[in-house]
Amino acid sequence: MPTETFAISTDCRRQITDITDQVAESLAAMDMADGLLCISVAHCTCCVYVNENESGLVEDMLAVLDNIGRGNWRHDRIDDNADAHLCASVVGNSVTLPVRGGRMELGTWQRVMLVELDGPRSRRVTVTAIADS
Repeated sequence: MPTETFAISTDCRRQITDITDQVAESLAAMDMADGLLCISVAHCTCCVYVNENESGLVEDMLAVLDNIGRGNWRHDRIDDNADAHLCASVVGNSVTLPVRGGRMELGTWQRVMLVELDGPRSRRVTVTAIADS
């Protein structure tokens, strides 16, 4: 299976970054016409999702994650980032998209979004292609 990786550096503890263009570049480098594309992050305090990259919606997503993360968590005794682990678990570490004609099949407004929950950090995104035979 062809695989590409790229790094994203984040600037804040919590931020959402549109990585659609980097994923598309990875897909182009793999030269796959049709199949599935898995976009994943191998981090416990980072996640990915697909939705619109509209500033109000991005702020709302961060607010939802802030609300989910509130609590008196036992993991905080170790390194005070239980909220980041829990939010990443709720959203998930990967998304899978269909590929047709060498392009990701995304809706008009859909974008691939990376969520940093415990930054600033350098994050690695892995893009794996599963081609149709």
